Amino acid sequence: MPALNHLIVHAKDKDASAEFLAGILGVEAGPQWGPFRPVQLSNGVTLDFIGTPNPSTTHYAFLVSDAEFDASFARIRNAGIPYYAHPNKSGPGEINHLYGGRGVYFEDPNGHMLELITKPYGDYPG
Repeated sequence: MPALNHLIVHAKDKDASAEFLAGILGVEAGPQWGPFRPVQLSNGVTLDFIGTPNPSTTHYAFLVSDAEFDASFARIRNAGIPYYAHPNKSGPGEINHLYGGRGVYFEDPNGHMLELITKPYGDYPG
């Protein structure tokens, strides 16, 4: 079965974005590798940040354990990073409890919307 290996993430400041994500997730950003600054996830997938003058933004969701959520969410709050219950920035200062888990949305320094969830999505909650 095919497996995702890496994604290239365009950012104005690849180092700031890589360090930001690594800091929130409690991992180390990897050393420069060619034009990229990688952040490796526990499943072996890397997000390879690359500097781009005018990057578009996108959304990245991370499935984390309850303990990882607690630690990452504490880092978000302690850093004073605005967070939301929903991707349209509704529910400021709140988390969601969809699918029997917890979720939160916040932006990285480049404006990418990042999401932490403790349960994978199921049927649309309608």
